[in-house]
Amino acid sequence: MEVKEIILVIPGLVCLIYGWLVYRLRSGTATFGLWLLLGSAFLGAAAGMHFHILAGLPGFWSQLGSAVFVLLLLVIVIVEIFIVSGFFAECPGNLDCLIVLGAQVYGDGPSNVLKYRLDAACGYLLENRETLCIVSGGQGPNEPCPEARVMCKYLMKNGIEKARIFMEEESTTTMENLANSSRYFDKERDTVGIVTNNFHLFRGMQLARKMGVKKVYGIPAGVRPLYLPNNMLREFFGVLKDLFYGNLL
Repeated sequence: MEVKEIILVIPGLVCLIYGWLVYRLRSGTATFGLWLLLGSAFLGAAAGMHFHILAGLPGFWSQLGSAVFVLLLLVIVIVEIFIVSGFFAECPGNLDCLIVLGAQVYGDGPSNVLKYRLDAACGYLLENRETLCIVSGGQGPNEPCPEARVMCKYLMKNGIEKARIFMEEESTTTMENLANSSRYFDKERDTVGIVTNNFHLFRGMQLARKMGVKKVYGIPAGVRPLYLPNNMLREFFGVLKDLFYGNLL
């Protein structure tokens, strides 16, 4: 096996193993299929080189395939750079309000992804006693109750007074989270913090700006390192979707 074939085989195997792991851990809904597809593509390209299948293609198709691959790679790199920029967001103290974006909840409480968001919000709210908090999230088909209720209960259990918390229980998307939460603050004058996981923060802040929130800041929450590649892949498609619908620019 030649070096260029090995260069394709290694990431192919890594993608297949990671996709299987995501599936077994039941994390990321159907995103595991994208990892399996990506791994198969790498291995398919390696097999094509090894058995000289690709060499038999006409020059035009070979060049077109290479151009498409390079363009796709460039798009992925650019989008992921913007996503990573959200990891380093900073905000001042004493914001007027926070918006904590919802995520999956279970019968026994918030998911791990949502706990990271709530813990980040708690840390800020305990240090900035005048800041109010909007917990935003409706009820999905596989959830026992609206996400906002579980979020409110978690914050209260961790020392945040109920009088500081507003519940928005209708949203099912990030766009709706922000639009429905805007009824609780002045988009022109108030300072607003978006609390979500680091991989999701760039899109959350851009959506808020697009909606007319003038003074928006980001508070990045963490995520389990094992799930970060999967989250980054999902977020890539989330950014593309909102770009397509004109929500980001």
